[in-house]
Amino acid sequence: MSILGNFVWSIADQLRGVYRPHQYGGIILPFTILRRLDCLLEPTRDDVRALAAKFDGGALDVQVKRKTGLAFYNTSQYDFARLLEDPEGLRANLIDYISHFSGNIDVFERFGFEAEINRLEEKNRLYLIVARFAEIDLHPDTVSNAAMGDLYEHLIYKFAEASNEEAGEHYTPRDAIRLMVDLLFAEESEALLEPGTIRTIYDPTAGTGGMLSVAEERLLERNPQARLRLYGQEINDLSYAICKSDMIGKGQDVGNIRLGDTLADDKFFDKTFDFCMSNPPYGVDWKASEAAVKEERTKGGPNGRFGPGLPPVSDGQMLFLTHLAHKMRPAHEGGGRAGIVLNGSPLFTGAAESGPSEIRRWLLENDMVDAIIALPPDMFFNTGIATYIWLLDNNKQSERRGRVQLIDASSMWTKMRKGMGSKRKEIDASTRERIVKLYDAFGENQHSKILKNSDFGYWTITVERPLRLNFSASRAADLDDKALGKALGKATSPAPFLAVLAAMGEQTYLSQDKFIEVVREEFAAAGLKLTPAQYRHLAIALGEPDELAEVVTDGKGNPEPDVRKRFTENIPFTYGGNTLGDAGRNETVKKYFETEVAPHLPDAWIDTKKTKVGYEIPFTRLFYTYTPPRPLAEIDRDLEAQIAKILGLLREVEA
Repeated sequence: MSILGNFVWSIADQLRGVYRPHQYGGIILPFTILRRLDCLLEPTRDDVRALAAKFDGGALDVQVKRKTGLAFYNTSQYDFARLLEDPEGLRANLIDYISHFSGNIDVFERFGFEAEINRLEEKNRLYLIVARFAEIDLHPDTVSNAAMGDLYEHLIYKFAEASNEEAGEHYTPRDAIRLMVDLLFAEESEALLEPGTIRTIYDPTAGTGGMLSVAEERLLERNPQARLRLYGQEINDLSYAICKSDMIGKGQDVGNIRLGDTLADDKFFDKTFDFCMSNPPYGVDWKASEAAVKEERTKGGPNGRFGPGLPPVSDGQMLFLTHLAHKMRPAHEGGGRAGIVLNGSPLFTGAAESGPSEIRRWLLENDMVDAIIALPPDMFFNTGIATYIWLLDNNKQSERRGRVQLIDASSMWTKMRKGMGSKRKEIDASTRERIVKLYDAFGENQHSKILKNSDFGYWTITVERPLRLNFSASRAADLDDKALGKALGKATSPAPFLAVLAAMGEQTYLSQDKFIEVVREEFAAAGLKLTPAQYRHLAIALGEPDELAEVVTDGKGNPEPDVRKRFTENIPFTYGGNTLGDAGRNETVKKYFETEVAPHLPDAWIDTKKTKVGYEIPFTRLFYTYTPPRPLAEIDRDLEAQIAKILGLLREVEA
């Protein structure tokens, strides 16, 4: 592939001066696709031309499929060899050639290819480029489908590198995909070996089709008689064009590769799949899809693909997580599995009952999270941050039900001889096998932990402390209209009340009841009256914090909370050995409060109406291993040695 890639890349030398390096991709990629299709069509070209003379439209589609086995065709009289026979008419003939592809080949318009042909002709480069591409044999017998996929991605990487763009936005490293595919297939390994088995796989962020291609490649390695039907949706025009072209070469139904925004418009809204895979963008906002997503959530309710919750608009990766969960084949039809690469934030971001927490809660309470695998850093082309593979399964094996397996594979990698962007590490075949064996074993060890779904849950409790205020009528002059309106009622003129309060002087009261009693007497003497609730509102408006004062109470004699002292605590479902999950809330929260809070704050209480349920997956903490610091004596010896070394160097300088 590297030799072929370098050869194709060398063709870009013909473009220097006419195009900038970052523009080369708009020429080289569509010509590579065109040459691949040209080679695919060569053996059946005469048959198709004969059929085109008899049939057209849908009838021609059927006849070509029946005669050649291909799902696409070209009815033009041209091919690369005939195009070069007429240098003067090359531009018109080439445009005629690409315009006579069957209707399902819409890839060239995505590149704006006709405009580029005109520009190449104007700059006297068109014949040179066509002639160079005519030298390459890209027929599948010469260049396999896997090698062709690698070629596309090699070219994308080179063009992205030349223009200082993020190549990783377009494709995922093959080693990461192979690991995900093997993990996805692990639970169906025996069924996939059956002769003639047929499965479907779907990628909502298909990119150039790398994930789909590797999935098919891995399945056929195990079972050459198997059939994997590939489905994908992609938002980027160029990536879509490449993906679709790659699927054509594989003999896949190109109608299963569709262009569009998956979040705003699910092109496969009526389908579910045996397997799903995705590597969505991290930390990318979904503002462009926001209106459509929220509308769909409203219409679809809790059972819709965005029903569980919405993450912050600044990062949409968890939307793809819930999307995949809804695209798995239902359990009553045999179930489905999904794999998705995410960064660390979906594990823990968001407080209890926030959108991200509710998504985790929905997945875990519905027992759909099968395993989460921590990958090594520096695995991807455009980021060196920690990444994780989430495996979802809505029909788990019996021993895995109600459980989640966490695998720390962050230390399992091989250093690349030459880095590519941020990618400096890879997972080779032996490492991949080691990780898959950890998954298959489903056991506890240094790199693998098994937890119950409820182990990730927690309650956020709100702890209140009583409000203590002293009161003085002299503060009435400083009350604003809002406070006065709440205390006296909007329809009441405050002037006579303020006059009475002003006449009461500056005496301070440490008791709410005593202060209200005195104020009530003064108001009554002046012919004024308030309701009990208004007297309490007025008292609080005239109060100031005072730890020596009595507790302020409501109309039922219950202490009023001091909002300034309010705080929250997170209590794991597992606290105190609780094994009942949320069902053990009352006893567990009570035990926590009595043990952790009450001894330090005897006057505190829990506002149970504010208790919230949250879920997080503290992956790093679960695998943390304490390393004790070095002994002080050892550190002192090192320091003395360094000081002696520095002093020796200074003596040499002074000498």
